[in-house]
Amino acid sequence: MSNPALSNNPALNGKTLTAEELHRIYDQPAAATNRPGVDAPHETGVDAGQPPVITPSDRPMTYENTISKTVLLFVVVLAFGAIGWYMPGLAFVGAIAGLALGLVNSFKKEPSVPLIVAYAAAQGIFLGGISGVFEGQWPGIVSQAVIGTLAVFGVTLLLFRSGKVRTSPRMTKIVLIAMAGYLVFSLINMVMMLTGLNSDPWGMRGGTLGLIIGGLAVLLAAYSLVMDFELVQNGVQNRVPEKWGWSAAFGLTVTLVWLYLEILRIIAIFRD
Repeated sequence: MSNPALSNNPALNGKTLTAEELHRIYDQPAAATNRPGVDAPHETGVDAGQPPVITPSDRPMTYENTISKTVLLFVVVLAFGAIGWYMPGLAFVGAIAGLALGLVNSFKKEPSVPLIVAYAAAQGIFLGGISGVFEGQWPGIVSQAVIGTLAVFGVTLLLFRSGKVRTSPRMTKIVLIAMAGYLVFSLINMVMMLTGLNSDPWGMRGGTLGLIIGGLAVLLAAYSLVMDFELVQNGVQNRVPEKWGWSAAFGLTVTLVWLYLEILRIIAIFRD
């Protein structure tokens, strides 16, 4: 689905905010008033009839501190990925822990740095274990997947910065429907593989069909990156407190992990 860490976050999604949400996001009591000489934050999200009674944060979320938080999370992913690489048996534990922590972080009203870092650690163990197994089967595949992931991320970011790529309500609805269908397909495929109903190592994702599905998944992940970039942009423009940068960093990590796994699977199918 669309990244709930960002799309469900009132501090970043740019939707109309209630007075209560405004005060919670900016860490100010309902009785707060604007300070003289300080502009009110971006007002497009304020309820009609609600005066802007909040002030911008003294330490706002910026692109720089959001990038630093994202880099820190990926350092954690890599560090714990080394553990998973040499102890692939922990991959399943990492996957379950990562799923649980991902859901918790996605629906928390306030960002929790320890839980976000714990998510990165769990995902690192999972990715390290999976990557080690794939590397043993197809030498060089991990470096290829990493390069592919960075390439998609870089191109998407450049197109977004240039203004040539933006989301639209209609396209977003189409993508969300496609993501829901992909999720259902993946769950059915996993059940069929676990129960032995499909003996193919890739289940229904083998061969040409698997490559087509993988390509579509990469496109969906790339569009999700565009949505993530727009949500980060909302937070920066609205000068929300710096802590919300952790939510943005978490959301970007979720999307990039998904993108890496899809590219890894595509290359493996090609080389199988």
